[in-house]
Amino acid sequence: MPPHEIVSDEHWAGTREPTPPLKPGALVVTGGGRGIGAQIALRAARAGTPVALIYRSRPEAASQVVAEIEAAGGRAIAIAADVGSETQVHQAFESIDRVFGSLCGLVNNAVFAGEPARLSELRMEEFDAVFRTNVGGAFLCAREAAKRLSTRNGGAGGAIVSMSSAIAIGTGAPGWVHFAASKGALETMSRGLAKELAPEGVRVNVVRAGVIGTESRLGQNAEFRNRAIASVPMGRMGDPAEVAAAVLWLLSPDASYVSGATLDVGGGL
Repeated sequence: MPPHEIVSDEHWAGTREPTPPLKPGALVVTGGGRGIGAQIALRAARAGTPVALIYRSRPEAASQVVAEIEAAGGRAIAIAADVGSETQVHQAFESIDRVFGSLCGLVNNAVFAGEPARLSELRMEEFDAVFRTNVGGAFLCAREAAKRLSTRNGGAGGAIVSMSSAIAIGTGAPGWVHFAASKGALETMSRGLAKELAPEGVRVNVVRAGVIGTESRLGQNAEFRNRAIASVPMGRMGDPAEVAAAVLWLLSPDASYVSGATLDVGGGL
């Protein structure tokens, strides 16, 4: 399957409806240039939602997603920004305001895993960098999105979905404690935000992805990848499009009474 191909509805026959439409306004997707983020952006655009991609690297990948959306008649922009920078996040959302005017939601998909290291060798700089993107970045983007979505501020409400990982609940390997801890913190923060923002018309949920066939996963050595697949009860990797379908459901009015939830998309993990 090409990296950005949308899985057809025939693939899902008997298991799901076509992607439901979202509320009016643009959807912001961080880390939207490839993998799960790209699939989320493409599926949202397919449902008629304008999309704003925020990316830190690989501008050619983000541009490709925008081109695919526009070729299909949709609207999309790509903005280079480091989600761990308060200034850059603020500027990115102001740019989105100028182009689209309003938002319908946010997907916190940007991620930085860092390098594996034993506790005795893990540098504080690496630990901080992981938390800066995975927790700080999600916080900064959620804050900007909530300012625009909250009915308290005159918004129309909306939804925020943050991407977590099965590593947050103890399925991760030694050497990745910094990454696992950041995803655990993200889940805790999301539950708190769900309670805080619910009275203001903003739903907040988490998708906890398992072993997914992203570019980084497929680039691992075969032995490590096969061990990961063997841990999955369904016996296979998930497709990024399968994760995207779960995210789009949580963003949609079909999930209007769902907030503070963590949806596992991990083949039984």
